[in-house]
Amino acid sequence: MSIEAHIEQLKQKHRSLEEQLSSLKSNLSVPDRDLASVKREKLKLKDEISRLESQH
Repeated sequence: MSIEAHIEQLKQKHRSLEEQLSSLKSNLSVPDRDLASVKREKLKLKDEISRLESQH
């Protein structure tokens, strides 16, 4: 897999997590730890995307 394809795959996962986060936020019964978990994963992806883009 090329770096560009890997970056695009990570960006798609990031978008998916953004959608999941929006859905969770609209549900008031979702525990804060669940929101925090999705936010952490999203941030990890963003950091990885930035790292790969800076190397490319």
